Amino acid sequence: MVTGDPRTGDHGGAVPDVGDGAPRSPAATPGAPLSRGGALRRRLGNLAVWAAAGTALLLVASMAGLLPLQLMRVDSGSMIPTIASGDLLVVRHGHGPVQRGDVVAVHHPLEDGLLVKRAVAVGGDQVGLEDGVLVVNGEPVCEPAIDPALMDGVWFGPVTVPEDALFLLSDNRDGSIDSRAFGPVPTDGLVGSVVGRAWPHPGALPSPSAGC
Repeated sequence: MVTGDPRTGDHGGAVPDVGDGAPRSPAATPGAPLSRGGALRRRLGNLAVWAAAGTALLLVASMAGLLPLQLMRVDSGSMIPTIASGDLLVVRHGHGPVQRGDVVAVHHPLEDGLLVKRAVAVGGDQVGLEDGVLVVNGEPVCEPAIDPALMDGVWFGPVTVPEDALFLLSDNRDGSIDSRAFGPVPTDGLVGSVVGRAWPHPGALPSPSAGC
């Protein structure tokens, strides 16, 4: 027996639910390609992940000294007021001959770790402190960053710096450990010259003669 209306060819069966007659969107097919917007968002997300990973690798490599520029965090106040504890410095490797007044990073001559100090004399120089005043080769050196009140009555040397060595002093010289304690540092212990500060106040360090 055939059900339905033979005049219309309707053989019966389930009647589709058309509701209010509004058109229906086709169902999403599993595995169908993403829309253009979805694909773009996923591509941007992947790029962000790779960019973050690359930045992290660069920071690790820089902190480890594997790049020409190395980031170095200072954990003491021995270079106040030029450099404060917590400052993040930019150290350039192989920056050529060190000049008097340069701030440098060196391997600590007495223990593991690095030091940041000011090179006040180079190989062949005669250096000393006379009543707190830095004297190099018989001439007093103008140092606006040094508080003379803290160095009043301090005497040292003079001593002659060996060739291929640096005489290093802290800017905060009252009670700091520097070449007065461990002597001149061989240049092969040099890590590099400090060319600026990355954080918290990005930019070059002030000139040692600024204000003279």
